[in-house]
Amino acid sequence: MPDLERLKPVPIPAIHPLPEYAVEGQRAEWYAEMKTALQVPWMGVVTMAYAHYPAFFAALWNGTRELVASRTFVERALEQQRLIEEEVAMLAPPLISDRLAGAGYGEREIEQIRDVNRVFSHGNHAYALIAAIARLLMEGQDMQGSTESALEPYAGRHAPDVDVPFLLMEAHHADAPTVAVYDDIKSVLGLPFINTDYRAFARWPSYWAMAWSDLRQVAGTPAHEALCLAYHDRAVAAVLHEFPNPGGLTSETLRAAAQTDASVEEVLAVCRLFQWLLPGLAVNVAYLRWQLQA
Repeated sequence: MPDLERLKPVPIPAIHPLPEYAVEGQRAEWYAEMKTALQVPWMGVVTMAYAHYPAFFAALWNGTRELVASRTFVERALEQQRLIEEEVAMLAPPLISDRLAGAGYGEREIEQIRDVNRVFSHGNHAYALIAAIARLLMEGQDMQGSTESALEPYAGRHAPDVDVPFLLMEAHHADAPTVAVYDDIKSVLGLPFINTDYRAFARWPSYWAMAWSDLRQVAGTPAHEALCLAYHDRAVAAVLHEFPNPGGLTSETLRAAAQTDASVEEVLAVCRLFQWLLPGLAVNVAYLRWQLQA
């Protein structure tokens, strides 16, 4: 039996992400702490959705703050990235740089797309591990690592050394062809929203239409799902069997916190949703990165 079934909730629960511009006080401080610890320039939709449940979010962040800044956590996230970027070759992503050049893109523009991809390629894996922690504990399982010893922080920079404008193409800003691509993404992936990554790539609408046209051919196929499942299994195994638990976070604590915000079932459904979709997002961004090889 697997440690945790890969499970897409049915029906898809409503989510209420709390954007960075809308937070203040303690939650704004937690957002800043999380971005600093993960070395990312954006709050993932996953953690913004968690923040809709303030007691749940407080318990989760206070219980994982030391862990996510540790060498143990960062090295596992980097290993998740390395493995999926090797394994995605089995999907045979067609190279895209020459096609972009033929469409008029200069090398500087193509490199900007690569840089945006590098940012997501790095950060998504930390968010996926946090999502695995949240779901496991909400499901009633506990992390088995030690709660007794302090962890060695990760020293230095592990994020890519790039400085990219973080611009998102929201649906209400997009032209009709890009909106059509967004609608197709939601249909193919079976989701009611567009992930941050895809809205960032759509800053270059002609690139994103071309890239998505390739990606949609493999998304959801048995080979694609096999990669998602392998990614899921590694993340769950890391949380259950590799990670220490210096914050002493327990299933009982997290479920009790969730219950002060909403029903346990509601929060659990949100946790299941993101823990299901993030492996697919990791595979897809790795596929897109492979395409952008020079």
